[in-house]
Amino acid sequence: MEHHTSGQSSHASSFQWLSFAYQGLTEIPYETILSQTDTLEVLDLSYNLLYWNPALLGQLEKLSTLILDCNNYTSHVKFPYMPSVTTVCINKNKINNLPVFVEEIRRKFPNIKILSMMNNEAAPSYFNGGSLTQYKDYRQYVISQIPGLEILDDTEVLEKERAQAKKTYPAAPEQSQKLRGHRVIPRV
Repeated sequence: MEHHTSGQSSHASSFQWLSFAYQGLTEIPYETILSQTDTLEVLDLSYNLLYWNPALLGQLEKLSTLILDCNNYTSHVKFPYMPSVTTVCINKNKINNLPVFVEEIRRKFPNIKILSMMNNEAAPSYFNGGSLTQYKDYRQYVISQIPGLEILDDTEVLEKERAQAKKTYPAAPEQSQKLRGHRVIPRV
């Protein structure tokens, strides 16, 4: 476990940043994490074996960054409502249903600015066998569903890209409800 103190903290054991990366965890260590509800801003649970819904993380009212890279989360993960979170990294998991996953992100992280979900089946790219058309369609869909997004994966969301996303996917998020259970089919 790595941790960084909050600088001017009055408590010797309060942290702004906490990492449980590379620990082989199958469960989130809530006891340790939730003892930091007043100060924790960045939580890194990457490179573990996690797949259970992280329900209790909703108690972290100051958390701004949640890193879940290289775990076993699927499209059907259920996050708690976390309005303080602006960054979610969930690269290299088992996300294969883009509409279901994006709807969950949109609803549970209403102030998200940065989303990274590279190397998931639902995020096609050159690196995982996807075509350029599939990659562009993926980006347009996600951008259309999460209007406040500023960075998707490792690339800034440009205004022209946002405008094109609105044209390609003009429906409000309610339509994504109709898409549940279906993958986005790239336009060719």
